[in-house]
Amino acid sequence: MSQDAWSSAGSRHDHGDTSDRLYTPEDLAAYAAHRGGGPGAGSRGPAGPADPLTDPLPDPRAGSAPMPSSPPPSSPPPPSRPGSGPPPSYSPSGPPPAAPPSAPPAAPVVLVGEGGAADPEQPAGTEGEVRRFMSATDFLDRRDAAQEHGPATWGWRGAVRRWSGGLVTPRMGATELAYERDRQAIQKDFDGPRTIAFINPKGGAAKTTGVLAAGYTFGTVRGGGVVAWDNNETRGTLGIRGTRSAHRNTTRELLEDLERFTDVYQSRIGDLGAFVRSQGDAHFDVLASDERPDVTGTIRAQDFDAVHKLLERFYRVILIDTGNNMRAENWLAAAGAADLLVVTSTVREDTGYSGLWMLDALQDAGYQNLKYKAITVLSDPSAAVDTKLAADLVDVYQQRTRAVYRVPYDPALVAGSVVPYSQLSRGTKMEWLKACAGMAAAL
Repeated sequence: MSQDAWSSAGSRHDHGDTSDRLYTPEDLAAYAAHRGGGPGAGSRGPAGPADPLTDPLPDPRAGSAPMPSSPPPSSPPPPSRPGSGPPPSYSPSGPPPAAPPSAPPAAPVVLVGEGGAADPEQPAGTEGEVRRFMSATDFLDRRDAAQEHGPATWGWRGAVRRWSGGLVTPRMGATELAYERDRQAIQKDFDGPRTIAFINPKGGAAKTTGVLAAGYTFGTVRGGGVVAWDNNETRGTLGIRGTRSAHRNTTRELLEDLERFTDVYQSRIGDLGAFVRSQGDAHFDVLASDERPDVTGTIRAQDFDAVHKLLERFYRVILIDTGNNMRAENWLAAAGAADLLVVTSTVREDTGYSGLWMLDALQDAGYQNLKYKAITVLSDPSAAVDTKLAADLVDVYQQRTRAVYRVPYDPALVAGSVVPYSQLSRGTKMEWLKACAGMAAAL
């Protein structure tokens, strides 16, 4: 395309980048007239096949008339070839000259979408539509969507690939494919920080365990940018269940030293290292609740808001472990600020009832869209559980929340001490991967 054509195209459409250029029906009609000798000319003119993407369009500054490809009717006839005689002449009263054969109708313009394929909602062959050519971004998006997962590494398929030295490469099975899709869901980008609150007003509902398991899953799969925060109004156990740190600072000390983070241009995430506790290979941090026995105050709503705004500046995913008093100011503030609520419960009737009662109370308090803003995680408290009770809890929570995930019993969690992530069973890790993928999808 010539430089003049590029400049005229930019002036016509006011686009500096022609990768997103849309050709209007007028542009295509002018182009067809230029290539085929006049309106109604076919898509294949005397100079070859039409290519509106690369061939120059008429200069808009010259008017709307198409650029003629043959002498205009008013110009004198071209000289005849030697020996051919003078051109025939016709008198006004004589028969009119024979009309030139009509050109084939112009090929219909098809609307092409972002991926380069015809829009299925548009009827095929409809004329007058705008054609959208694939841009460089469209090309990369299509290539990314067409990528396939690599060869199998699990089960007999993976064994065949290893035994054959890579000569035989079976595709992934359904379980391995689901695993890869869950990881992709967790790794997706958000357009801002996201807050997930784990709630159940009954103690022993696996809230703290769930926050740590979710922190491990989000941290290792996403690669960091995750914090688990114990938002208990007095004292919680998240700090003692997570990996210990050289300091003993908690939310209370952070609130007392918030002034150092007032200047957003001077404060850094490294400054938070004096208050949060790194979980090492789990790739997330823990902000513990108050651990001093001599403190009698409680965390209020304004305290929650101040800490939450600070954490949103430095983390992408904020996991909140809540207390058992759903009438506390900081509990209500967490529920209101959360982008997603995770109802945790064990397969016990009293714990399951407590979670349902909490959803009833939130509904009565005016919280909207709880069905779509909450998911449920049910944990087995022992190796043998009441299967009928488990089925009933799954059924009722499926009616109240968008999804229910069952986490199996894990002996590594019985002691109630620091969660040994490396000792968690494969089944526990897989179910938490599914649950976190569901959380990411809900966000």
